[in-house]
Amino acid sequence: MTERSSRRAPLLEVRNLQRFFPIRKGLLRRVVGQVRAVDDISFHIKKGETLSLVGESGCGKTTAARCILRALKPTAGEVLFRTAEGAVVDTASLPKGALKPFRHQMQMIFQDPFSSLNPRMTVFDIIAEPLLASGIKSREQRRRRVEHLLELVRLRPEFMQRFPHAFSGGQRQRIGIARALALNPSLIVADEPVSALDVSVQAQILNLMLDLQDELGLTYLFVAHDLSVVKHISNRVAVMYVGKIVEIAETTKLFKAPKHPYTEALLSAVPKPDPRLRSERIVLQGEVADPAHPPAGCYFHPRCAYAIDRCRTERPRLEEVQPGHHVACHRAREISLKGVEAQAKGIASI
Repeated sequence: MTERSSRRAPLLEVRNLQRFFPIRKGLLRRVVGQVRAVDDISFHIKKGETLSLVGESGCGKTTAARCILRALKPTAGEVLFRTAEGAVVDTASLPKGALKPFRHQMQMIFQDPFSSLNPRMTVFDIIAEPLLASGIKSREQRRRRVEHLLELVRLRPEFMQRFPHAFSGGQRQRIGIARALALNPSLIVADEPVSALDVSVQAQILNLMLDLQDELGLTYLFVAHDLSVVKHISNRVAVMYVGKIVEIAETTKLFKAPKHPYTEALLSAVPKPDPRLRSERIVLQGEVADPAHPPAGCYFHPRCAYAIDRCRTERPRLEEVQPGHHVACHRAREISLKGVEAQAKGIASI
């Protein structure tokens, strides 16, 4: 799948995306600083592939996802989306009223299946709501579409008259996926869609997402912090740290031979079922940098065992050190880091 994807034009291209939140103090609520939640990131996603955006909690990955969907307005940067008609539109600069024609092509799967569904609405009303908002007034037409969507996510059509409280967490997430698919989107942003589920149910949902990707030709931006999940579903992985992308590579290459010390530390925490493959976990010293007052130079240097004087004064740029492998590290070409073997795409269990 990776080879096929490499020949396709990007469906989504993010250029120098920023999202800062003002810090206000005093009686007049004057702005005294900025929280750099997303700090000048760039990446692309090709049609039909899955790019995972990973990092610690608070690194800015969910904020970046919300900016791409314009749930939040970016402070700066471009979000170039290729529409079904082939036109490329910068959704970051569009007025809010001009976004509606593109909403049905970009949809989101939320993290918590318990809070993302309205408990006062039936399954039919939840899944059919996007259809109604897009102008499909015929109830019979909406019913047929909801019935088809429930079958797609492996739920029985007769469930459509039940309320969310009657379902398990995994079933609720399937309802959320059905709602996201209602308008035939080309891009799905999945914000940690399995983190609130039991491990056995996580495998079922991830397998379902892979099946739907093959059946419907979907493109995923998969936001996660669990690398043991990411390695099964992703074509490529982008690693974020304090609002910046520090490494992007194909999944197999990144897991086998990371080039950034932060990625190496994340990979050391991935559970390994074979005792012979277990290695010593890298415990990072110090605290995550404050995005309101980031350090000079490389944001990661206060916690990096490989830092040199240059790292403390000069901010590294994201550069291609190998074909398709981009890293923001001054020492990426000279240090050798430990990785783990990435398994083949597809899950039997996690």
